[in-house]
Amino acid sequence: MSLRYQKRINLGKGAGLNISKKGTSFSKRTKYGSIGSRGFSLKTGIPGLSIRKNWGKGGVGLAVLFAIGAVSITILIVYNTLRLIIYLFRLAYYKIKTIHS
Repeated sequence: MSLRYQKRINLGKGAGLNISKKGTSFSKRTKYGSIGSRGFSLKTGIPGLSIRKNWGKGGVGLAVLFAIGAVSITILIVYNTLRLIIYLFRLAYYKIKTIHS
């Protein structure tokens, strides 16, 4: 019989630090499943049933997490920049419209 120890420290917004006998790892939970430095799991919609895949010992999971974070931040920056440009065009349009009326 083996002893298993596992503890999750919630860091907010689905992020967490997992502590076990094997060491610590970072993971991000979403409504579709979770992804972490050691692998990922997908929810199936059936209680108690999920699909799990381990990355192995290469540390690929951490690279994937950083890539997902970089893509998310890039999308957020582009989205907010486009919103700012649209806002400035609308503001200029209404200023010109009020000057000519």
